[in-house]
Amino acid sequence: MHKPDVTGFYDPRTGSIQYVVADPATGKCAIIDPVLDFDEKSGSTATRNADAILDHIAAKGLTVEWILDTHPHADHFSAARYLKAKTGAPTAIGEHVKGVQRIWKEIYNWPDFACDGSQWDGLFADGETFQIGELKAHVMHSPGHTLASISYVIGDAAFIHDTLFMPDSGSARADFPGGSAADLWRSIQAILALPDETRLFTGHDYCPGGREARWESTVAEQKATNPHVAGKSEADFVGLREARDRTLPMPKLILYALQVNVRGGELPVAEDNGRRYLKIPLDALPGSVWG
Repeated sequence: MHKPDVTGFYDPRTGSIQYVVADPATGKCAIIDPVLDFDEKSGSTATRNADAILDHIAAKGLTVEWILDTHPHADHFSAARYLKAKTGAPTAIGEHVKGVQRIWKEIYNWPDFACDGSQWDGLFADGETFQIGELKAHVMHSPGHTLASISYVIGDAAFIHDTLFMPDSGSARADFPGGSAADLWRSIQAILALPDETRLFTGHDYCPGGREARWESTVAEQKATNPHVAGKSEADFVGLREARDRTLPMPKLILYALQVNVRGGELPVAEDNGRRYLKIPLDALPGSVWG
């Protein structure tokens, strides 16, 4: 099995990890889940995270073949559109993004919004394969955190984003619109059915106990030591996950980020004064815990 070179870029503001996955034989690479910087207090945007990725790609002499999202994120803006403009590489996400778009079209009251995934260059189906240089990649539909979530299995590496975190951190929440703890359990079981030596790369780390950020584990480690799955049944997991989710406030950027991320990272069009505006729906997520 081919072994891609994987470089993670940690964003401490959002606890997110972005990836460059490269084929050592050809120098072709993919970017996964890049972050566009946003400060909600000032409304400022920046491209520091994305530019660090571009600097790495230039230093290594890599060629970008894909810019990939695992799902529309609730805690950061996607830099996919910015990176496409810089590299010319196509963007892609899972085909079930159309269902997420329909949910948020209603929340934002966008009657003319196209819920067809056309904001990306490609939509992947479950089981679909594609190439990164000589590396074979395949797509696993991994719903639960969102109904559109997918995992990318590339050589001996799997990019699993909001399914499992590091073994000391459990699993991702499943209470967003369209989420399901039962679906998440089934998605996790499919990931854990990969070979034990498969490297698993998560999408977030929140540094429990003050440790350094970490983002790589293996299937074997997760099965043996993650308290959300080791020795647990589906009923155990669903009960644990739903109880935990009832205590969690919504991510602070969810209402900002989704209106960008369901559009493939496109920021709102500038108005006649040259400024862009975000739209924040009030009382859109009833029953949410106040944070």
